[in-house]
Amino acid sequence: MVWKRGEITMQNDILFILKGMGLTINLYILTIIFSLPLGVILSLGRLKNKGVLNNIILFYTSIFRGTPLLLQLFFVYYGLPLIFGIRFTPFMAAIITFVINYAAYFCEIFRGSILGIDKGQYEAAQVLGMSYWQTMRRIIIPQSLITALPPLSNEAISLIKDTSLVSVIGMAEILRNSKELVTRDFSVIPFVICAVLYFLMSLVVIAIFKKLEEKVMI
Repeated sequence: MVWKRGEITMQNDILFILKGMGLTINLYILTIIFSLPLGVILSLGRLKNKGVLNNIILFYTSIFRGTPLLLQLFFVYYGLPLIFGIRFTPFMAAIITFVINYAAYFCEIFRGSILGIDKGQYEAAQVLGMSYWQTMRRIIIPQSLITALPPLSNEAISLIKDTSLVSVIGMAEILRNSKELVTRDFSVIPFVICAVLYFLMSLVVIAIFKKLEEKVMI
C-alpha cells in the first residue's frame, strides 16, 4: 500500500509540473511569433537609414542586449506601475519583455546575415528593374534567413531556458511548480523532472532547426 501511495504521489507531482509546461510553451511560441518579424523590420531599419532611425534602433538593441533579461522583466512588471502607472498581468509583462529582448538579438543576427549577402545580388536585382524593397523582400531576406539559421537556433534554445525567469513574478511555469514540490517534500526529484522537460524541449527545437537546415541545403 505504501508503495502504491508513493507511486500515485509521484504521478500527481509530475502532472503538477506538467501543468506549468503549457504556460512555458505558450510564452515560447508567442515570443518567437512576434520577435522574429520585429527583428527583421528593425534590421532593415538599421541598414536602410544612417540617420536618426538607425541611431534609435542601435540604442534600443544596445540597451536590451546589454542588460539582464531578468532586470528588464522586473522593470516592465514592477517598474512601469511605479513610474507611469502602467500595469500588466504577469503573462503580458513576460510577453512584452521577452519579445522586445529577443527582437534586439534577432535584429543583429538578421543584420549580420543581410550584410553577408554578396553585393552582386543587389546589382542583379537592379538590372532586373527591382526597387530596394522588392530586392530585399524577394532576394535578400530569403537568403539571409537561410544563413541566419545557426545563430537563430542558438537563440531559440536559449529562449527555452530563459522562460524559467518568469517564475520570479509569480507565474506557475514548470520551474516554479517544481520548486514548490521541492519545498514541500524536501526532495530534489522535482528538479530532476524539470531538467528533463527542459532538455526534451531543447531537443525538439534542435530537431526542428536541423530539419530546416537540411531542407535549405537541398
